[in-house]
Amino acid sequence: MNSDSLIEALDMPASSRIDQRVPKKLLIENGAPTAADKRLINDGIEALLWLAVLKPTTIGVSEYRDDVREYLEISVLRLTLRDAAKATRLVELVHRAVPYPLLLLTEQDERAGLSAVHKRWSQGEMGKTVLEGDIVFVEWEVAHDDERWPTFRAALALGNQPRSTLHALYQGWIDTLLALQAARVSGAFAVAANAEHATARRDALQEIARLDSEIARLRATAVKEKQISRRVELNLELKRVEAAQAVARTKL
Repeated sequence: MNSDSLIEALDMPASSRIDQRVPKKLLIENGAPTAADKRLINDGIEALLWLAVLKPTTIGVSEYRDDVREYLEISVLRLTLRDAAKATRLVELVHRAVPYPLLLLTEQDERAGLSAVHKRWSQGEMGKTVLEGDIVFVEWEVAHDDERWPTFRAALALGNQPRSTLHALYQGWIDTLLALQAARVSGAFAVAANAEHATARRDALQEIARLDSEIARLRATAVKEKQISRRVELNLELKRVEAAQAVARTKL
């Protein structure tokens, strides 16, 4: 599965397509806060293509406005990275540089990925947008995900996203990416039944990631510990954390 397959799965109307190259200079001017980031962009990005713009006139979904954000359109971009590029940071820089909610397709060394994150108005700079929360970034894993491709592909399609507003549509794509992350833990891919389930799933995934780190830390500490009494304490703590992780898994 490659980025072409993901683009096809999105099933965007021809009227929304732009297919226009974005100069790296423009990205550097708008999304590189440090000299190191400028070097990352210059050295790590092979190409950035503006694939499509989704707005009321191209997909028939209403814009969204409130006191926190304004979603007049959704941009879809394709980011091609060189083999040695730092993908996580470059994905973040592209999301920060684009003032609109962005669905970003990433390709690197035959690996394909998708990412999304909500935007809100900056409280410090009038008219500027900032990321709201963590970027949801999923790289396709052939060994684990190929059997889920048919259901994931269907869930990803534009026509299967909520259509009340552009904000709801974008949230639908975020929930689809989170569903794939959850499937890697639970073993089964399923789109969240409702908004409450989607929120609980997102929180559970964050908690599982935190507990994974804690389990790894406890195991590493236990291996190095020489005092038997302290090892017993660490093992008891490990069992407690593993039990908490099992509870979090049930919320996926």
